[in-house]
Amino acid sequence: MRYEGALYRPPSEAYSLIVQATIGCSHNKCTFCSMYKDKKFRIRSVDEIVEDLIEGRRRYRQVKRIFLADGDALIIKTQDLIKIFKAINELFPECERIGIYGSPKSILIKEKGELKELNSMGLGIVYLGLESGSDEILKRINKGVTSKDMIEAGRKIVDSGIELSVTLISGIGGKEYSKIHALESGRVLNEMKPDYIGLLTLLLEEGTQLYEEVQEGKFEVLTPIEVLEETRILVEGLNVDNCIFRSNHASNYVPLRGTLMKDKELILRDIDKGIALGNLEYKEIFRRL
Repeated sequence: MRYEGALYRPPSEAYSLIVQATIGCSHNKCTFCSMYKDKKFRIRSVDEIVEDLIEGRRRYRQVKRIFLADGDALIIKTQDLIKIFKAINELFPECERIGIYGSPKSILIKEKGELKELNSMGLGIVYLGLESGSDEILKRINKGVTSKDMIEAGRKIVDSGIELSVTLISGIGGKEYSKIHALESGRVLNEMKPDYIGLLTLLLEEGTQLYEEVQEGKFEVLTPIEVLEETRILVEGLNVDNCIFRSNHASNYVPLRGTLMKDKELILRDIDKGIALGNLEYKEIFRRL
């Protein structure tokens, strides 16, 4: 298998065969993100990708899931994705699901019929980085889209029969926009109706624009308790049924998990327990594991 630079994948793809269909991220301008900065974005040729799939078949006897990296493989032209998916189906008949990162822009340029065809060929889940539902925050972090774009992209995936996993970042609005971030993110998620919600907590990375904003006093980072208070507002406003909620990434201060709406009150109680502990000394180093 040929890999260029650091690889990133969702936690749920830990046991998947990872194939780089693109190198880097097509946007790669978000102020908080240090991923893919060592790469110039490009789409690999179908022939190269198929060669890696053949190599993967040679190495592994059972492959239940395949994840197409890097940051936005859904941007590949549909006719080329179909060729890649055909190769997967032929080489890995036991494969139960193909996963992929999709930026809002790459989703929006796809017709619903194209997405449905990809779904019929094995595309089972798309991972979308919402980060925040606030238009002001999306603008500040240079996401390149609005909340309306995010909702449209999310609904297009859901309506195509593909599972949608949406990621948010606690604290991405800083102290100034914390409440707005929580309320607006809840609004957008309620309209998207994703199958999965993953909540991370902001980690500052040296070399990013956001890191510099913090050093210059232009952005105030939330304390652990403020993060939990923000999370409580978010969860209180969620009205998404049969949605798996996870906030148990290493970056999070308190692990939270459950299925909405069934476990909503349980999640809120766990948040309250964390808040009640007060200003504990959270070890920042452990959030980067």
